[in-house]
This record gives sequence, structure tokens and C-alpha cells, in this order.
Amino acid sequence: MRSCIQRIQGIHSFQVPTPFPVGPVNVYLIEDDALTLIDAGPKSEAAWTALKRQLKEVGYVPEDIDQVVLTHHHVDHVGLLDYLGQESPIDVLGHWRNEPWISQDPAFFENSWAFFKKLYRSFGVEERFLPFLKQMFEGIFRFNCQTGLDTVLKEGDAVPGMTDWRVMETPGHAQSHIALYRERDGVMIGGDHLLAHISSNAVMEPPYPGEAERPKALLQYRESLRKMLPLDLSRVLTGHGEEVTGVHELIGQRLQKQDERATAIRAVLDSGPLSGFDICKRLFPSKYESELSLVLSETLGHLDLIQSRGEVKVMEENGVCYYSAVYWFHEGTGHMPFSSKRRNLHDQ
Repeated sequence: MRSCIQRIQGIHSFQVPTPFPVGPVNVYLIEDDALTLIDAGPKSEAAWTALKRQLKEVGYVPEDIDQVVLTHHHVDHVGLLDYLGQESPIDVLGHWRNEPWISQDPAFFENSWAFFKKLYRSFGVEERFLPFLKQMFEGIFRFNCQTGLDTVLKEGDAVPGMTDWRVMETPGHAQSHIALYRERDGVMIGGDHLLAHISSNAVMEPPYPGEAERPKALLQYRESLRKMLPLDLSRVLTGHGEEVTGVHELIGQRLQKQDERATAIRAVLDSGPLSGFDICKRLFPSKYESELSLVLSETLGHLDLIQSRGEVKVMEENGVCYYSAVYWFHEGTGHMPFSSKRRNLHDQ
């Protein structure tokens, strides 16, 4: 991957190790008016050593870096900000929603866990899993930074110090997610928005300060994918794995796969009302314990999708939400309205 990207003048690609199943994270060094690092890697000695070694191979040391642009706030992309900041002052640029995560705002983190705990319980997650989920929530942030944003980037902004690059807001995988697009050669630095080898998870997040409702991440992600379709894209430089060249084709595949998963969930509900956690266990029988947070995100996202299409009804009983298939009458098909096929949970 590195040799291919180095043929794009002024862009160097580095692979930085992470402790996560996704494997190494790609960070990019842009030689322009400002020497810019796109993303940083997780906060670990192994990641720091790897980044310094690869900088040296192209003739730089960390002190040479003027600024870091964040594609999003996940710890495998931001943690090394602390190490870079110790070497010399740097400017940190990104979407405003990075701020509470990268600064590790105590009130935001406390409210986030309270939100997740309430959401998990309403989803029907068994109580025995909650301590594990809290440990995972806290453990991930061992690899996080504790810094702040210097410059906020938003849709359509020119990136300071990076000639011809503009910001595209691409929420879904993360609420803070942006991509950088250079129209003259169709290159996009896409973070985790579109990956070649795996489908990016639309990760559930809490409401941000001043917001009352949780974001519906998969619906956002689908809109962010469609937002790329009108662009003349030659390649997307990704946050993990190989670059993407057949961009529009891959977007179509990702959207189709999401539709297929939604259809599979809708079929599961033919057997009767189920909690979100029941659905999760049926869809991911071998993963729901080891990768619970991610598979809960995927299940909830697809339930949001089929609910947006009017294909599922949500009812609450004893604090747990249950999902039921909605049926509409079509003459000659035998399909009946919801009320004729399923009893309301409160009537059972």
C-alpha cells in the first residue's frame, strides 16, 4: 500500500500498530504549506516507535510536524496526540464533536456511560453483561489522548496548510467523522468512512451536549455514503487496509449488504416480538459475547433502518423495548395488518 500511495506527490502513508482486532491504522503525512499528519494512532509505545521510525525513513522527526487533522475521535486515530504534543507544540484540527472525547471531559464521559447503561437495559441486555461493557468502555480509553482542538473544521472548509483539500462531513462510523477531498485528482482521505476489506460499523453514540436524542448512526452513514456518489473519485486513502479505487461500486455493495442485513432482521421477527438483545444473539451467536458493543451497534442500526421504513413496531414492557414485524394488507397475498397478525405485548 505504501509504495502505491507514495506515487501521489506529497503524500506518505504510514502503518501504525493498534491493540484492536481491526489491525494497524493508516496515518498520512502531507507535505504542503504545512507539514500535516492525518490522524495519529493509539497511545502506546509500540505505536509511537513505529510512527517515529517511518517519519525518519522519509526525512522527518516528530518536531517537524506542524499540525494534525483528525478524521474522527476513535482512540486508534487520536491517542498519539499526547506524545506529539510533548515533543513540540502542534495544532489539532477536526470536527467539533471530537472535543469531549479527546479532552476526556469527565461530565461527558459520565453522562455517556449513564446513556449506554440505560440504552443497554432498554435493549434487553442481560444484567450480567453490564460490568463487562463498562470495563470495555473504560479500557478502550487507556489508548486515548487528553488534549483539545485548536481549529474546528466543518463542511466545505478549506484545510489550512493543505492546498486544494476541502472538508466533507461524513457522520455514521463516528459522529465526528470527516473526509478530506481534493477535486483536481479525485483523491479522498477517508478515515474509516469506506474500507476495502470490511464494512465500517456505524457505532452508536450518546447525545452530545445540548441534544436530547441519540443519533441514528446507520441512517446517517448511508446518507454519508450516498453523498460520495456524485464525486469524481479516483481513490480513497483509508484508515485501515488497502486503498479503495472502485469507489462507487464498493459503495453500492455496502448499501446492498446493509439492505440484506435489514431483510434478515425483518425475517427473524416473523417468529414474534423480540428484544434487541434477542435479535442480536440470533444474528451473531458466535460474536455477541466477545464483541458485544459492536454487534449491539450493528443490530440497533439496522432496527433503526427497518423502523424508518415502517416495517417494524416498537413496544415497551417493563423497561425493555420489543420489536415486532409490521404487515400490510395486499389483496391476494395473504399479508395482513400488524394488529391482525400479532398481539400487542401488553395484551399477552
